[in-house]
Amino acid sequence: MMISEMIRSSAEKLTSAEQKLVRELLARPREAALGTASELAKRVGVHEATASRLAKKLGFESYAMFRDTLRQEFIVKADPAGWVRNTLTTMRGPSILGELIEQEALALTRLSGFVTDDALEAVAAILTRARKVFIFAHGNAEALVVLADKRLRRMGLDTVVLSGDGRDLAERLAGLQREDAVLAFANRRAPRHWAALADCAISTGARTIVLADALGPSLIPAPDHLLFAPRGGSEDAFQSLNVPMTIMNALILQVARLNEPRSMERLERVGRLMSILDVP
Repeated sequence: MMISEMIRSSAEKLTSAEQKLVRELLARPREAALGTASELAKRVGVHEATASRLAKKLGFESYAMFRDTLRQEFIVKADPAGWVRNTLTTMRGPSILGELIEQEALALTRLSGFVTDDALEAVAAILTRARKVFIFAHGNAEALVVLADKRLRRMGLDTVVLSGDGRDLAERLAGLQREDAVLAFANRRAPRHWAALADCAISTGARTIVLADALGPSLIPAPDHLLFAPRGGSEDAFQSLNVPMTIMNALILQVARLNEPRSMERLERVGRLMSILDVP
């Protein structure tokens, strides 16, 4: 069983101090795998014994055994060279393109088993009603932020991209209100600042939405709405953004369907302005 699955199955039993440790583990698993229980506890601001208790609640005899499992699971997975190397090793035929098409086709075929039309409609309704949509990601998922920002704006929604370091995020988050929504993307592991961002949204009353790969169910704090599906290929190998991008495109179209008059009016206006500005 993966660490994230162990955490999810034990989530209700964890104390607030243990939950702080879990957030740190999911946000920076490599540092936790290479460090000691004392270092981890010190970073989070809890007693060292809390780390040992967490390890035992997750089913390990000691923190040392827990750390060994962390190393096995995350040191390789956090290595981009390793992802590509593992992918090339498992390629059965001479055609890289053919292998990737097969993997992505399988993942896309399974997508509807994870994301339902009802779930998409519920999320789209929140986005269309929101005063502002705050969009957040870290790492490779930032490419999805660009897509979401551009297309939601074209549909007439007011968006705010949460990017940069902690100072930049704080400045942008200062405008978050109860009537807003936070749309975040997560792949492989919890993005840095997710826990703080989610806590901010909870305290404000804003709704949180996460679009993720298989990591989704293990996110702490859990979002109000989760759209997740496994990506193509193995989790310890190269994975594309085709599955989350497909979910994102479906969500954009659902927004257009729910709010068709405003969406079409905005798109037509964008088209007229593109003609005036001589956009090819």
